[in-house]
Amino acid sequence: MPSRGSKGIVTELLAHAGIVIAGKNPWDLKVNDERVFERVLKQGPLGLGEAYMERWWDVECVDEFLYRIQRARLRQYARRNWRFYLFALPHILFNFQGRSKAKEVALVHYDKGNDLFRAMLDDRMVYSCGYWKDVSTLQEAQEAKLDLVCRKLSLEPGMKVLDIGCGFGSFARFAAEKYGVTIVGVTNSEQQATLARKLCEGLSIEIRLQDYREISGTYDHIVSIAMFEAVGHKNFRTFMKIVHDLLNDHGLFLLHTIGGNFTRFSGDAWTERYIFPNGMIPSIEQIGTAIEKLFVMEDWHSFGTDYDKTLMAWFRNFDAAWQDLEGKYGERFYRMWTYYLLSFASSFRARELLLWQIVLSKNGVPGGYTSVR
Repeated sequence: MPSRGSKGIVTELLAHAGIVIAGKNPWDLKVNDERVFERVLKQGPLGLGEAYMERWWDVECVDEFLYRIQRARLRQYARRNWRFYLFALPHILFNFQGRSKAKEVALVHYDKGNDLFRAMLDDRMVYSCGYWKDVSTLQEAQEAKLDLVCRKLSLEPGMKVLDIGCGFGSFARFAAEKYGVTIVGVTNSEQQATLARKLCEGLSIEIRLQDYREISGTYDHIVSIAMFEAVGHKNFRTFMKIVHDLLNDHGLFLLHTIGGNFTRFSGDAWTERYIFPNGMIPSIEQIGTAIEKLFVMEDWHSFGTDYDKTLMAWFRNFDAAWQDLEGKYGERFYRMWTYYLLSFASSFRARELLLWQIVLSKNGVPGGYTSVR
């Protein structure tokens, strides 16, 4: 049984966020195992997520529950705990995104099964934030995002474009079909590479199973969509130097990445253990340091609230397809994946996470770059 103190502390914290234990609102907490109070105080976000996976607690709307926690900045309480610094210290000292570790996220996350991602994503299988300006469906939002990237790069037929972290080949296929460019796509995931090659058959696209540090050649433009989060703070500068060397002198580099409001050296403990091993969200300061004396900043576009809509659409698709997926993945996976999608949606809703598209040039666009929205 938990101490009366642990339950009282958690109850007081939740009340500060407008959450009541056994209340009637869809974001109020239902406790199934009272050990959850002490576990959350000791383990913070890791304990909260694992307790949900183990059915120690439930709530009607997970995203709204977590949104209120984040808007009230309750996680700062956990960060003041010495255990947080004990967790973060190894990430400050060691490079967890070196070559030997680079494939871990592919094995743990992207190689779970293409059936899961086919069910969850849009028809093009775009696994990154959609662009919801003037559209109403996930399919439209992803098509709009892909076209936005192409327009920001001013793509024209015959150009050679490098896609670092090409995923299932969604951008490569769109750019080749709509803009007539030649694409080289690079991914660390075997399952992504296999499916991407199949989906891109007949187009001027080469999909490589390759680490970004192994890429060679020269490209008219370079794009990296939703991959930089796996690079790691010790490799940000290396990544930018590689892109600089691969890009021709008149080309543009578009970086599409999740961003954070402050500099950190590790990811969320639960997310790192179950979803994105060794992942880390960059800050403005870290990106600025990484590109210094390499690139000219041409454009910085922030539209993180669109990721809230995207993640909620992914969850609805995943939930609707669960009957067909359940036999392979099991109930614990359902709760884990639900928590992943809805916790990330709440983080973007609370503006703890942001989404950036950044356009960089090597020498500055003559006459200035025209921003595209």
